[in-house]
Amino acid sequence: MGASTKLEMLESPEPKGLVPFTKESLELMKQRIAKKHNEEHEDDLEPNIDLEVGRVLSSAYGNLSPELVSAPLEDVDPYYNKNTFMVLNKNRTIFRFNATSTCCTLSPFDSVRRTLIKVLVHPFFRLFILISVLTDCIFMTKNNFVDWITILENTLLGIYTLEILVKLIARGIWAGPFSFFGDPWNWLDFSVTLFEFIMRSLPGSSSILVTARTLRILKIIPLCQGVKSLVGKLNDDCWKKLGGVVALTMLSLSVFSLIGMGLFMGNLKHKCLRWPQESDNGTLYNRTANPYYSREMENYYYLEGERDALLCGKRTDASQCPEGYICVKDGRNPDYGYTNFDNFGWAFLALFRLMTQDYPEALYHQILYASGKIYMVFFVVVSFWFAFYMASLFLGILAVAHEEEKQERAERAKKMEPGYQQNLKQLQEGKADAQNKTTQIEMKKRPSPSVSTTVDMLDDATLRQKEDVKGTGKACPLCWYKFAKTFFIWNCSPCWLKLKEFVHKIIMDPFTDLALLICIILNILFLALEHHPMNEETNNLLSIGNLVFIGIFTAEMILKIIAMHPYGYFHAGWNIFDSIVVFLGLTEIFLMATEGLSIVRLFRMLRIFKLGKYWPTFTKLMWTLGHSLVALKNVIVLLVMFIFFSAVLGLKVFSGSYEHCVCKVDEDCQLPRWHMHDFFHSFLTVFRILCGEWIETLWECFEVASQITCIPFYIMIILIGNLVILYLFVALVSSFSAYQSAAIEESNEAKNVQLAMARIKEGINNVLLRSSCKKAKVLKERVDNVHDVYVQETTSDNTLSALSNTQEFPRDKEKSSGSELNTLTEKESQSLIPSPTLSETVPIASGESDLENPDNKDLRSKSGDRSSKEKIKPSSSSECSTVDIAISEEEEMIYEREKPKHPQNGNGRRSSPGQIGRENKKRKIWQNIRKTCCKIVENSWFKCFIGLVTLLSTGALAFEDIYINQRKTIKILLEYADMIFTYIFILEMLLKWMAYGFKAYFSNAWYRLDFLVVIVFCLNLIGKSREDLRPLTSTKFLRALRVLSQFERMKVVVRALIKTTLPTVSVFLVCLVIWLAFSIMGVQLFAGKFYECIDPTSGERFPVSEVQNKSQCESLLFNDSMPWENAEMNFDNVGNGFLSLLQVATFNGWIDIMNSAVDSIDINLQPNFEDNIYMYCYFISFIICGLFLPLSMLIGAIVANFNKLKIKGGSNIFITVKQKRQCRGLKRLMSEDSQRPIPRPRNKFQGFIFGMVTSQIFNVIILVLIFAYALTLVIESDNESQQMKIASFWITTIFALLYTGEFLLKVIAFRCYYFTIGWNIFDFMVVVFSITGIALHVMTDYLISPTLTQLILLSRIIHVLRLGKGPKVFHNLLLPLMFSLPALLNLSLLIFLVMFAYAILGMYNFAYLKKELGINDVSNFETFGSSMLCIFQVTIFAGWDGMLNTIFHSKWSDCDPDKINPGTQIRGDCGNPYVGIAYFVSYIFIAWLIIVNMYIVVIMEFFNIVSKKKAKTLSEDDFRRFFQVWERFDPEKTQYIDSSKLSDLAAALPPPLLMAKPNKGQLVAMDLPMAVGDRIHCLDILLALTRRVLGKDERMEKVLSEIETGFMLANPFKITYEPITTTLKRKQETVSATIIQRAYKSYRLRQNVKNTSDIHMIDDDEDVKATKEEKHLGKAEGRSTI
Repeated sequence: MGASTKLEMLESPEPKGLVPFTKESLELMKQRIAKKHNEEHEDDLEPNIDLEVGRVLSSAYGNLSPELVSAPLEDVDPYYNKNTFMVLNKNRTIFRFNATSTCCTLSPFDSVRRTLIKVLVHPFFRLFILISVLTDCIFMTKNNFVDWITILENTLLGIYTLEILVKLIARGIWAGPFSFFGDPWNWLDFSVTLFEFIMRSLPGSSSILVTARTLRILKIIPLCQGVKSLVGKLNDDCWKKLGGVVALTMLSLSVFSLIGMGLFMGNLKHKCLRWPQESDNGTLYNRTANPYYSREMENYYYLEGERDALLCGKRTDASQCPEGYICVKDGRNPDYGYTNFDNFGWAFLALFRLMTQDYPEALYHQILYASGKIYMVFFVVVSFWFAFYMASLFLGILAVAHEEEKQERAERAKKMEPGYQQNLKQLQEGKADAQNKTTQIEMKKRPSPSVSTTVDMLDDATLRQKEDVKGTGKACPLCWYKFAKTFFIWNCSPCWLKLKEFVHKIIMDPFTDLALLICIILNILFLALEHHPMNEETNNLLSIGNLVFIGIFTAEMILKIIAMHPYGYFHAGWNIFDSIVVFLGLTEIFLMATEGLSIVRLFRMLRIFKLGKYWPTFTKLMWTLGHSLVALKNVIVLLVMFIFFSAVLGLKVFSGSYEHCVCKVDEDCQLPRWHMHDFFHSFLTVFRILCGEWIETLWECFEVASQITCIPFYIMIILIGNLVILYLFVALVSSFSAYQSAAIEESNEAKNVQLAMARIKEGINNVLLRSSCKKAKVLKERVDNVHDVYVQETTSDNTLSALSNTQEFPRDKEKSSGSELNTLTEKESQSLIPSPTLSETVPIASGESDLENPDNKDLRSKSGDRSSKEKIKPSSSSECSTVDIAISEEEEMIYEREKPKHPQNGNGRRSSPGQIGRENKKRKIWQNIRKTCCKIVENSWFKCFIGLVTLLSTGALAFEDIYINQRKTIKILLEYADMIFTYIFILEMLLKWMAYGFKAYFSNAWYRLDFLVVIVFCLNLIGKSREDLRPLTSTKFLRALRVLSQFERMKVVVRALIKTTLPTVSVFLVCLVIWLAFSIMGVQLFAGKFYECIDPTSGERFPVSEVQNKSQCESLLFNDSMPWENAEMNFDNVGNGFLSLLQVATFNGWIDIMNSAVDSIDINLQPNFEDNIYMYCYFISFIICGLFLPLSMLIGAIVANFNKLKIKGGSNIFITVKQKRQCRGLKRLMSEDSQRPIPRPRNKFQGFIFGMVTSQIFNVIILVLIFAYALTLVIESDNESQQMKIASFWITTIFALLYTGEFLLKVIAFRCYYFTIGWNIFDFMVVVFSITGIALHVMTDYLISPTLTQLILLSRIIHVLRLGKGPKVFHNLLLPLMFSLPALLNLSLLIFLVMFAYAILGMYNFAYLKKELGINDVSNFETFGSSMLCIFQVTIFAGWDGMLNTIFHSKWSDCDPDKINPGTQIRGDCGNPYVGIAYFVSYIFIAWLIIVNMYIVVIMEFFNIVSKKKAKTLSEDDFRRFFQVWERFDPEKTQYIDSSKLSDLAAALPPPLLMAKPNKGQLVAMDLPMAVGDRIHCLDILLALTRRVLGKDERMEKVLSEIETGFMLANPFKITYEPITTTLKRKQETVSATIIQRAYKSYRLRQNVKNTSDIHMIDDDEDVKATKEEKHLGKAEGRSTI
C-alpha cells in the first residue's frame, strides 16, 4: 500500500473497517511482500502513532462485534500490514502478532495458539500478573520472613513461568519484532526466571537470588503501556541527546580532577600535632618518619564538635596551628579518609561531589584550611562550570525533548480522523439534547413559584450539560439523574421555596461573600497566632475563635444547601471542599477530649485553601497543576517505581552489611539514622540521595560494605533518578508557563467580592466627592475673587495679550482629569520601570530619555497637543528638558498668589518698562545658568568622573574591617575620602536640580536612588560626629547601590529583573500560602517538643533512661541545674516554622531539624532516638508539595514573563543595544570560517611542512599526544616512589619537547601568520612557560614545582573544544554559553554588586561573632575577603545554616556580651537573631532570583540555537561560506564557473545549501541561466540554492531581492552578461541530439547487415542510456518551477 493510499485512509471519514485475518489474507500478504521485494523503491511508510501497540482503537474504524473480540484481524495500519496481524480485546486495546510460522512458531490459525492469544490479550490476564508483581513487591520490603513465605515465592515463580510459556506459544520464540524475544522486557523476565531456577539448585546462593529477584519490580513497566512508552522515549530521545553533554561532563570532571590533584595532592593530610617547643625539626622528622611509630589521636588538635582533626597549611593565608602545635603531614585524610586529591579516583569523586553541590561547604573549608584562601578561585570556576552551565545544558536538552514531544502530540491531534471527531461531536450533542429535553420535561411538571428559582435551575442544568460535554463522554445513567432530582432538589412546598428564595438572596449577596472572605482571613490569623508557650487566656481565645469560625462555616454550608438545594450545592467543587472542611472541623470538636486523636487538628490548615475560590490566580494554578499531574502520570509512576526499586535493592544488598559492620560507623554499635537495614530507612536514604545529599551516606556505605558495591548503586540512583526528576520538573515548568492562558471562568464568589469592593469604593468616592464639593465651592469663590481683582487691575495693560499667549490655566479641564492623571503618575513613578504615562507628564533630560524609555519619541509627539493646553511653569522648564512641566491646581493657585502683579514703586505707581526689562534679563540669566548646569551634567566626561567616584566610594568600604583602628593612616584617609565623596555627590545633586528641576529629578527612579545614597553619606558624617548616632554608620553598605544608576548594563538588568519578577507576585503569594499551611501544620505537630536536656560536660543529650522530662532535668544538680535547651531551629511559632522550612527547602541544616522532629515525644518530655520516626513523612510531603511544585509554579511564571518580554524587546532583554551588536560579531567569530586562510608558502620545503601541519592526520596526532599526557597524569598518586617521580619528570620533559617541535614546524610553515591566530599564541605561551619551568626546576630544584609545569602542559587539552579540531558536538554545546555570555556577564556584575553590599553589611553587623559552628577562621565577617567567602558560600546555598545558628547565640550561656575586642570600642561576641534572619533570607531570595534568570538565559539561548537549526533559514554565515567555497572553484574571481563544475560545487557547500551527490538531476531542474561557453554566474547559483532551501515562503522573494541588491552593491564593476540558454534547455538539447544520433545509427544498422550483432549490442547500450536520460529529464521537468 503506497503513501498516498495511507494518507487517503487517514483522512477519510470512514477508515478501513475491521476484517478477520484468514488464510486468503495471509496469501495476499505474502504476494504483497514478494512484489515489494522485486520493486526497486519501497514506499516510505511510517507507523501511525494512534495505532501503536497498547493504544485503544478508535471507534471510527468500526464496531467491534463479539466474534471479532480476541480474534486475529487484518492490521489497519499499512506500515505493519506486511507480516503481522492484529488482535483486539473487549476494551479495543491493540495487540500485534507475527503471521509467520518460523522458528518453532505455530501457525496463526492453530487452535492452541489462538487459545493462548485469547488468554494473553484478556484484560484479566494482565491484571492477574500485575497483582502478582505487586504482591511480590510488598513481600520484598520485609526482612523477617515467615515459614509460609517459601510457598508464596514458589507460587509466584510458577505464575511467572506460566506467563512466559503463554507468551512463547502465543507470540512465537523469535519470528519477528512482535515475537517473545523481540521485546527486551521479555528478555528481562526470561533471564530473571531462568536465573532463579539456577540459583535454587545451587546451595548457599540465597543472597544473590534475593538481589536478583528485585528486578521483578521492573515488570510493572511493560504492564503499564504509558510507562513503557515513556521509558522508550527517555531511552531513545533523552539519553541520545544527552550523550554529548555526558561526554563533555566526563571530560570536564577528568580535567578538573587532574588540576585538583596538581594543586591539593596530599594537602588534606596536614594536621596540627601537639609537639614540645624545645623539640627541634630533626627530632620531629625522625619520629614522624619512623614507620613503626604510632601516634594516638589525642595528639591532634580538634575543634569543638568536629569529628576530624584541624587541618593546616604551609601558606600564610592557610590555617595556622595554635600555640603548642605544629603542622605536619600525617595520618589519614578527612571523612574516613575518602575526601582527598591523592589519586585520580578520589579526586574525581570530590569533583563529582562539587558538581552535584552536595555538602560543598565542608570540602570548601578543608581546602581553604589546608591550601589557602586564594584557591577560592578554583571553587568559583568549578561551581560556575558544573553547578551552573552543565546543569543548564542538561535542563536545556530535557526541555527541548519535552517541547518536541508536545509538538508531536499537537501534530497527532491535527491528524486525528475527521470522521471520528464528527462522530464524537454528534454523540455529545445527542446526549446534551436528551439531557436538555429531560430537564425541560421535569421543569414543566414542577411548579415554578418564582422566576429566580427557574432561572437558577436552568443555569444548573446548562452547567451540568457543559460539564458533561467537557468530560470523557461517559455520562451517568438517566435513572441517576431522576433519583438526584427527586431526592436532592428540594421544592416540596411554597413556604419552603419562599424560605429558599430569601436565603438565596442573603447567602448570594456580594457583601456576604466579602464577610466570609474576612472570616477566612481572620481564621488564618488565628491559626498563625498559635505558639509555644501560650498562656491560658490566649489558649482560650484561640479555642473560642476556632469554635466561632467552625460555626460560621457550618452556617454557610447549611444556608447554601438551602439556597441551592443539595444537587446544586455539591455540583461545585469548592462547595464540596467547604463541606469537607466543615466535616473535619466538627469531627475535631467531637474528638477533642479523646487522647491520641489530636492529629485531627492538622486538618485546620485546610481552611487556608478556602481562599482559593476568592482568588483567581490560585484557582488557575491549581487547575493547571491538576491537569499537569494527570498528563504526567506516567512520569510520576515511573519515578515512584524507581524509588521503590532502589529502596528494595538497597535493602537486599546492604542490609546484612549494616547489621554486621555497624561498629565501623558508630562507637556504640548502634545503627545510624541513615542506613538500609530496613525498608523505611532504605527509602529515606534513597530519597535523601535524590534530594542531592549522598556523600555522607556514601562514606558510611564504604565503611560497612565494599566500594565496588556502593559506587554503582549510588551512581544509578543519581543519574537515572535525577534524569526523571528533571524531566518532570521541566514538564511542570512548561505547563505553568502557560497558566495565565488557562480557560478558567472566575468563580461567582470572586465576582461577588469584586462587586462588593467596587460598591464600597463607589460609596467612599461619593462621600468624599460630596465633602470636597463644599470645600471646592468656598475655594473657587476665593480664587475667582482674586482672579477678578487681577483682571480688573491688568485690563488696560499692554502685556495682557502676551501673558495670555504664554500662560493659561484651564481650571475646568484640570479638575476633571488632573486628579486621575496625577495619581497614576505618582504610582508609576514609584517603580524603576519606565512607563508611557511618566514620559508624557515628567520632564526627562535628553541624556536620560534613552535610558528610561527608548520608545518615548512617539509619546512625546502625542503629548505635544496636550502640553499646549496646559499651564507651564517658567521657573522649572529648560532647553534640556524634552517635555514641559504641567502645573497642578495647587501649584497654579500658589503661582497666582505669589506672581508679582507688575511691582509698584514706593509711591504706588506701576513698574516702568525698564523694570520689566530688568526682570526679563534676570530670567534669561537664570535660564542660562540652568542651561550651563544641564550641559555639565550631560557631559560624557562629567559622567565618567561621577562613575569613577562612585566606584572609589564603593571600593573604599572594603577597607573598613575590624583592623581599621589599627591602621591609623588608612582610617584617616577613608574619613577624608568620605567627606570628599559626600561633597561631590551633593554637588552633582544640586547641578541636576538646577538642570532638570525638582519634579523632573524626583520623577526619575534612578535619581531618587542617588538622592537616597546622598542621604546615606550625610547620615554617615553625622554618625561619626556624634556617639549616640554611631549606629547610622552601618547604613554605609547602601552606598554600593549607587553603582546601579551609573552604568547602563546595571540599569538594563535591574529593569529586566523587575519586569520578569513583578508580574509573578501573585504566584509568589500562592507559594507563600502553601508554606503558611505547612508552617501551621509544623506548629501543630512540633511546638514545644524540640527541647532537650543537654549534658554540659560532653555536649550530648542525656538518654531517656536517665532523664525523662523537664523536671528530672532540672533536678540533676552538679554545679548547677542542667540546661533544658530548645533547638535553634524549631516550630514554636509560625515565624520559626517559616525559617525552619526555608532551611529544609535549601537543604541546609534540614538533617538536624528532621532529627529533632523524629526524636520528639511531647512537650516537656526528653526526646528519644527515632521515637516518632514517621514524622519524616511531614518533611517528605513538604519537599514535594511545598518545594518542588511551588518552585515549578514560580519558575514557570518567570519563564512566561521572560518570553513575553523577549517577544516585545528582542532576543535578549538583559543586554544593551551595544552588546547586541557585539553578540552578532561574536556569532561570526564562532563560525567555522571566522579565521582567514593562511596562504601556502611558495618554498617547496615550507610547502611540504605546511601541508603536513594543516592535514587532519597531524591534528589527530596532536590530540592523541594531549590525551596521552593526560593519561600519564592520571596514574600519579601521593605516595608514589622516587622512581615514579623521576619518570614523571622525564615524561613531562618529552612532551614539552614534542610541543616545542610542533611550534617550530608551524612557525616554519605559517611564517609570521602563526601569531595571527589566538590558539597558536596560546600554544606558544604553553611552550615558553613549560620549558622555563623545567629549566628552573633543573637549576634550582625548588623554585618551580614540577606540578605547575604539568598543569601548564595539561592546559592544552582545551584544544578539544576548538572548532574544527575537536568533536563538533562540544563546539555546539559551547555555543549557548558564548552567545549568552554578555547577558551572563551583566547578571554576574549585578550579583557581584549584591554580594559586595551584603559583605559590607555583614562586616558591620557580624564582625565580632564568636567563632563556632559556621563561623570559623576561614568563613567569618572580620575582613572583606572573609566576608566575601561567606557570601559566596551562601550564594551556592551551602552552609548558611551554621552561620545563622552562630548569630542566634545571643544569650549569656552561648556568648559573652561584655567581651573586650582589642583595638575597638565594640564589646561582645553575640549576634542579633532578627538582623541575621533578615540578612540571610533577603540575600537568599535576591541571589536565587538572579541565578534563576541566569539559568533561563542559557536555556533560552539553547532553545534559539536548536530552533534555528530546525527552521529553514539562512544567515550571513551561510552566504559567507558559499563565497569561500566559490573561491576554490573560481580562483581568478571571474564570478563564473563552467557548468561541469556545478555538481562538485553543490556537493562541497556546507549545510543547508549542501546538495549531496548524485545531484545532477536536481541541478538541471533548477533551470540556471548559462552564458557563452557554458558558464554559470555565482549569483544565479546562490539565488537558486536559496530558493531551494526557503521553499515557497512568503519571505523568499524579499530575501532573494536583498541578496541580489547586496551582491550588486558589493560588486559595482561587475561585467554584465546575457544568458544564451539554461541548464534545462541545454539538457533538452543534449537528449534531443542523443535521440537523433540513435535514429541515425539505427538507419546505418539497417544498411549494414554484416556487423549486425556487434552494432546491436552498442545500440542496446545506447538505448539504455538514452532511456535513463529521458526518465531523468522527465523528472527534472516535473520538478522545475519555471
